[in-house]
Parts: sequence; C-alpha cells; structure tokens
Amino acid sequence: MLTFNEQLHHLIEAGLQEDIGDGDHSTLSVIPADARGKAVLKIKQAGTVAGMQVAEAIFRYKEPSIQFTALKKDGDSMEAGEHAFEVTATVHSILQCERLVLNCMQRMSGIATLTRLYTDRLKGYATRLLDTRKTTPGFRLLEKEAVRIGGGHNHRMGLYDMIMLKDNHIDYCGGLEKAIERAWIYVQQVKPGLKIEVETRSIDEVKRVIAFGKVDRVMLDNFSPEMLSQALKLINRTIETEASGGITLDNITEYAATGVDYVSVGALIHQAASLDLSLKAVVI
Repeated sequence: MLTFNEQLHHLIEAGLQEDIGDGDHSTLSVIPADARGKAVLKIKQAGTVAGMQVAEAIFRYKEPSIQFTALKKDGDSMEAGEHAFEVTATVHSILQCERLVLNCMQRMSGIATLTRLYTDRLKGYATRLLDTRKTTPGFRLLEKEAVRIGGGHNHRMGLYDMIMLKDNHIDYCGGLEKAIERAWIYVQQVKPGLKIEVETRSIDEVKRVIAFGKVDRVMLDNFSPEMLSQALKLINRTIETEASGGITLDNITEYAATGVDYVSVGALIHQAASLDLSLKAVVI
C-alpha cells in the first residue's frame, strides 16, 4: 500500500491537473511569470482548523522553495477574523494552488469541526468514535484525516484492511455462521492477522456470534441503547463491540453510557458542512 504522503502526492497532482488543465490563462494573461507575492489564509467562520499540512504540501508541490508560515496547527480552534497561515511564492503558484488549498481546507475543517462536537460529547466515557466508508470518491484520504484531526478514529480505510461481514455478505453467503467460517478460513490461508468484524441485527444473532466465535468485533446495527445494553451483557467483553446506525449528537451519550467500545457515525463526513475560508493577496 502507498504511504499517506504518496497518496497525498497523487491527490495533489490530480487536483491541480483538474483545475489547471492546459494552463491558468487568467494568470498567464496578466501576471509576469517572475512576479512574487504573499497571501494570507483568512478565517471567516469559527470551528476546528484542519488541512494546514495539506495546504503547505500543495504549495510545495508547485514550488518547493515557498515560504510558508503556519499561524495555526491542525486541530486548533479558530475564530472568524483570525489568520491560519501566510505564504510567499511566485504569484503564479499562489493563484494556481489557491482553489485546491481552499477546497481541501474548507472541507477538512468542516469535518474536523463536526467530529469535535461528537468527541466532546464522549468526554468521560471510554467509548471511541469511528468514521465509516461513506466518503467522497477520490477524497477519502483527507476526509478521514480530518476525522482524526477532530479527535475521532479511523475505521478501515477501504475493503482491504479489515473483513466486515455486513447483511449483504451474510445473505449472499447463505447464513451468519457460514459467512463467519468462510471468512475465518480465508484469513488463515490468505491474509493472516486480518481482523474480522460481523454485523448483527438482533439479540438472537448476537447469541449466535458469541456461540460460534472466530470474530474479533461485533457490530450492533440499529440497536437502541436498551437493546445494546442487553447485548453487551451477553458479550461480556469477550469480543470488541461497535454500535452503528441512528447515532446522533443528541443520543451519543446514551450509547456511550452502555460501555460499548466504539460508536461509528457516517454523518461525520457525509453530513459535515464546509467552513468559510479565503486566501487573500498581501501587497509586498
């Protein structure tokens, strides 16, 4: 697998190519190629800042010799009117990177801000907050990084780093125990060490998973807090537990109070609203 930095390199390369195409003709037509300038990232909305390292990487991809001064770091609180960073480079580099930097930071900061709201509700509980694979195609790397910056934890990055037997897998395979057995044999023969998680939709299925074994984590899908408490008593910490489905800011503490190991919330990413930031020229 590619490292984070290698994946980020590809994302930046694709993002700039998408935006610039055969040339930034607006800039090429009015700005001399050797003109240098300075710009500042202005914060226009309160929240949690995310994407600072990504922004610097974008500018350095285009022009390695830039001067980048970070005034905030990823995970910091931010208020309208503050500045996040200053960058000095050729004007061409600043203008060609501007939109990609803003798109990444606005989206990431929105996700980090929403994630922080959820993690703040979990203070005092042992339960940890997970994201899901409900991400934007091509942008998962940075969306999940934003969750981490906001205080959450990444679930699996894709289909390759954990086995998760969901309802469709189980139904297509022909049953709960059959799916678990096949997955367990696959891990022994093909991918030793790969964890297996299985989704359950009722207390009866929880009992069957406990009796059969061979899994590392059980997902309790769309369980009410009361049903979740009942299931956790049966499991008795013999398997990692994850609650998923219908978990919101309004009820997350009820789920955490049950003692479940993890709660997963797809809304961290797919319901997050981008925050308002702008990159403005500074006359030097």
